[in-house]
Amino acid sequence: MSIDLSQHDAFLDRLLKVPQLYGAKISPDGNFVAWIWAGLAETTQLWVTASTGLEQPRLLVGDDWDCDSFRWAPDSRSIVYARSKDGDERVGLHQVFLDGRAPVALTEDRPDYYIHGGALAKDGRSLLFSANVDENGAEIEPTWVYVQDGPKGGRRVLARPQRAHYGWPLLSPDDRHVLYDRNDPDPAGSQLWLTDLAGSFDREIVNVGPDKKADGSWTPDGKSVLVVAETATHRKIGLWRLARGAVQWLIDDPTRNIANADWPRRAAEIVVDETQDARPRSYLLNPATGTLRLFGPFTDGTLAPVGVLAEGAWLAWHYSARVPARLVRVALEASGPRILGAISTHPSAHIPAPDELVAAEDFRWTSEDSLPIQGWLYRARGDVIGTILDIHGGPTAHDEDAFGIDPQYFAHCGFNVLQVNYRGSTGFSFEFQESIKQQGWGGAEQIDIRTGAEALIRAGIAQAGKVGITGTSYGGYSSWWAITHFSPQIIAAAAPICGMTDLVVDYETTRPDIRPYSEEMMGGSPSAVPERYRERSPIHFIENIRGRLLIVQGANDPNVTPQNVADVRKRLDAAGKPYEVLVFDDEGHGIGRPANRRVLLKRLAQFFAGAFA
Repeated sequence: MSIDLSQHDAFLDRLLKVPQLYGAKISPDGNFVAWIWAGLAETTQLWVTASTGLEQPRLLVGDDWDCDSFRWAPDSRSIVYARSKDGDERVGLHQVFLDGRAPVALTEDRPDYYIHGGALAKDGRSLLFSANVDENGAEIEPTWVYVQDGPKGGRRVLARPQRAHYGWPLLSPDDRHVLYDRNDPDPAGSQLWLTDLAGSFDREIVNVGPDKKADGSWTPDGKSVLVVAETATHRKIGLWRLARGAVQWLIDDPTRNIANADWPRRAAEIVVDETQDARPRSYLLNPATGTLRLFGPFTDGTLAPVGVLAEGAWLAWHYSARVPARLVRVALEASGPRILGAISTHPSAHIPAPDELVAAEDFRWTSEDSLPIQGWLYRARGDVIGTILDIHGGPTAHDEDAFGIDPQYFAHCGFNVLQVNYRGSTGFSFEFQESIKQQGWGGAEQIDIRTGAEALIRAGIAQAGKVGITGTSYGGYSSWWAITHFSPQIIAAAAPICGMTDLVVDYETTRPDIRPYSEEMMGGSPSAVPERYRERSPIHFIENIRGRLLIVQGANDPNVTPQNVADVRKRLDAAGKPYEVLVFDDEGHGIGRPANRRVLLKRLAQFFAGAFA
């Protein structure tokens, strides 16, 4: 049965025109701010503006390539950015200049390996990055650290880690040292290592255990490394002093749920990011006294600091479910932070008013083992068609009270939407995040999702037989799991997007630098724990499918490759199970182009409406 949802098309078009910002960075001199904007065109673009907020943002890079990431050059006059095509994630590094000079290609585009980072030294020639490639240009499993001399110049290996790893090497502010991490002893851990641009030495500096992670970044003076390290129960923060070769721990408190830390240029204090029940809170830490002060209070959404601008104001993110993320200048006053004005306003952007958008409600329930679980509920506008579970990827991530096109559009169409922060999600305790490893993927976290649907039904928010599920990446895997394991009265329809179907195939075909993540989450490789990989792969349970199924995939996905879809379709056809397929030829791991997003979201709304009719 078809339901006409065309009256919501105009609202969807407006949502798709809301610029989505990420990756904001302040130039070293503090006079400029750059960020990546999505939604203004079919590709992601690099924009820049003066830090004063007195000028309109201007486009630096906008063509038929996606800008994936970037770093400022030390002189603040240019930016090194990574670009890719059609979602294949095989980035090439380029340099773009603020004065309008022609951009320069630093590496080849779309190489047969994966590049991480891309930082220029002060000499303007030495380019630092890591890649899973050897000296002869052949793709390899481990990720090595390189320095390159000039655009497309000769390369020297600075460090040869033994295992594949997803990490960015960081050059110290004085160009003397290179900080990077590696995970040779255990895929679940990471240790901090130090080398230099000459490759004259290579040594480990911080190791908190083979299966524990230590992340680091340089302090503004380049004399220390700011360390965020895992313990058995929490994360702690310290300074590794270059002169002493030892760590001084500044915060080691099991009651604090530390997410990250950064010491921005021009700041006297360290920014400490914490999350409490999926709500971020930022503090400023005095490294000399150890005292903490809240970057707040602030009640009108989330205000998250980025760094200090040249004139002394702070740059911060401001957002909520009803306020799309924007960059603002902030004055820190005795009564709390005061927004001075936004610097990321696009002249042609038409942002919906807050009363046009649905608020994110904090929704709670308990899982089968009595573990408390949290999610965000978006209530339908008007008559309710049904309920959609919108599951985040990762799984090491979480949903928060933040603007999203998908839940706003679905709610406008008449669907209740629940975003589930299942166990394994960040945003809660470190123990909650790590608990997914006890059983591995396809374990208790899927019960958390199912009990979320059941809680909605008990509360009268959802109706049995009118609940569907969708999500991208791990959210796609969870969608596959639900439709192959749960009753149609609980999950009546599933639309997995770029989701794993066979965890062995996923392990063997995914990009090598993220393969250790599977080993960490599953407790080993497929050869080490073959039964676990098999019993947690939805492809072996397709005979249980009794609800509606729509499979969505990006044809160029290097993360969860199309082999996952090809194999499961053979099983579905052999079992006589009906399904629909939607493939995007110019997408990778996720569907990001506005035109494709429009097609996808309209299809999803119609698919779920038909399943619930």
